[in-house]
This record gives sequence, C-alpha cells and structure tokens, in this order.
Amino acid sequence: MLQICFLLYPNMLATSTTLPMELLASATALAKTQHPRKREHIEITLASLDGKAVVTHTGITLTPDCPLDAVPPPDIVYLPALWRNPEPVIAKQRELLPWLQREQQRGAALAAVGTGCWFLAEAGLLDGKAATTHWYYFDRFQARYPKVQLKRSNFITQADNIFCAGSVNSLADLTVYFIQQHFGQSVAHHVERHFFHEIRRLYETAHAGDQIAKMHPDEVIVQAVHWLSENYHTDVNVSELAARFDMSVRTFNRRFKLATDTTPLSYLQDLRVKNAQELLKSTNLNLSEIMFRVGYQDIAHFTRLFKRILGLTPTQYRVTVRAKLFSAD
Repeated sequence: MLQICFLLYPNMLATSTTLPMELLASATALAKTQHPRKREHIEITLASLDGKAVVTHTGITLTPDCPLDAVPPPDIVYLPALWRNPEPVIAKQRELLPWLQREQQRGAALAAVGTGCWFLAEAGLLDGKAATTHWYYFDRFQARYPKVQLKRSNFITQADNIFCAGSVNSLADLTVYFIQQHFGQSVAHHVERHFFHEIRRLYETAHAGDQIAKMHPDEVIVQAVHWLSENYHTDVNVSELAARFDMSVRTFNRRFKLATDTTPLSYLQDLRVKNAQELLKSTNLNLSEIMFRVGYQDIAHFTRLFKRILGLTPTQYRVTVRAKLFSAD
C-alpha cells in the first residue's frame, strides 16, 4: 500500500491538493481494471496541524482526516501552494517543520508546489540543494533562503527525496511521474491523456534520470547520459558504450542504474520514443522515416515499444495529438 499524506493549512490553493488526489484516484481505478488480480492500492490521508478544518483562499473549507501527529507513516507528502505572501502562514504553522524534517529523514518523498516550497526551505531541508518556487516570489525566496540553489528556469526540481514544483500544472506532471513509478508507464500515460487532452510533456523516467544523473557525483555516468542524448539515433550497443567509458557491461549497468534509477537500454528507449513523439507531432514524416531517424530499423519492434511506453501506437498518437492543434482557419 502506498501511503500519501496531503497537508492542509489556511489560505492554501485547493487545486494543489484536489488535482493530484484525482489523478491518484484515477490511477488506482485504472490499475484495477488492467490488472484485476493485483491489489494495487493507495491510501490518502488529509491532515492539518491540529486536525481542524482549514479555509482555502477562496473560502472553500477542507476537512482533514486527522491531526498531524496521527498521520500513518507516509511514502509521499504533498505540501500545497499558498495564496500570495506565504510568510504569515508559515509563521503560524511552524510545528510542521520538525515533522517534515523527521519524515524526510525517514525517507518519505516530500513534494511541494509554488509557495508551499517555502515550508521545506524554512525547515532547512533545501540548504545546498536545488529548488524552485512560484516565479513571483523568486527574489524574496532567494533573499530569505540564500543557502538554497534556486533554479529560476526549472518548473520541477529534485534533490534526493525532495521535489519542488513551480506551479499546479508542474505538480500534475510530477504526480503522473509518481504514478508511473508505482503503477507503471501504461497507467501513467492513460491518466495523463484522460486529464490533459493536449498531451503535455511529462516529468517522466527519462527526464528524472537525467536530473538525477546531473546531481550524482558519478561524472562518468553524467558523460554517458550526455553521449546518449547526442547519439540516441545511431546504432547504440551497450557493450560498446561500456567499453567507451572503460567499464565492463556489468559495472556500467550497475553504476548507470545507481545514478539514474533506470538501465542504459531503458534510458535509450525512452529517449528514442520521446523524440519520435516530437516528430509525430510536429512533422509530416511517415512512420518509417521517423523510425529511422530515432535509431530503429524494424517497424514492428518500434511500434510495440512505442505502445508499451505510451499505451497507444505511433499512428494513434499522431491522430490524437494532431487533433489538439489549432489552425488559423
């Protein structure tokens, strides 16, 4: 069972809690239909500091399931965004800070959005780490938390088990990534398509692996990731790639998985499919031409791989995404 806790506090944005909750509930229901014999389950707990209802900035009242000290040990903790200046709310909710510190030490993933990221910084959890927040408060955030490595151009940052999202839309992308980690890519892509009809770019395994590799001290694997990003369309052989970086295949696979949380082959496949998506969306190249451009020779193999990762064939993807484009006519 995946235990997820949504923290509630006054003046929060309700959508930064309700949207990820709906995404997660949809993933649970879809997983049951796809794998009826598997008992995939998510338990969601809403918690406020004292267990009392909170009023959002629009006046909506949200009722928690329990106070903070009664929350089951969570695997993921969501911190919603606050409306406008977050400092007054943080000053009144300081008892959240030691709880967040304990959960981070315990290994829970902490996912904050917008000004909700200030709680993580206030707790000292972002010192020396990459983070982002709502763009309007970049300067104030940087002045208040000078030890944080503020990434003004990133919509999502990850530092170990701490995730920051700059907007509710970015939090949705991050939630789809969590769904992918727990339920698999097929469920994640189905959920993404049902909620975001325009087919957005996901914070998916390939992207997450790239971010982790950039932060990982294994510089050789960082170089390998960069090489794959530049040469994914060529005939890539994992044995030759390992030799290029003076490692055995076993050592290369182990270090690559440690740095990126995926295998070299899976990373390569994700890169190729990701670029095929872009060509299907933005060009009139036929399927064979696209297949060759991203490094495949067998159209049946390419189609099976594409469908396994995205849940639909390349042709179905093109029809779907082209239907979302507006014309000037």
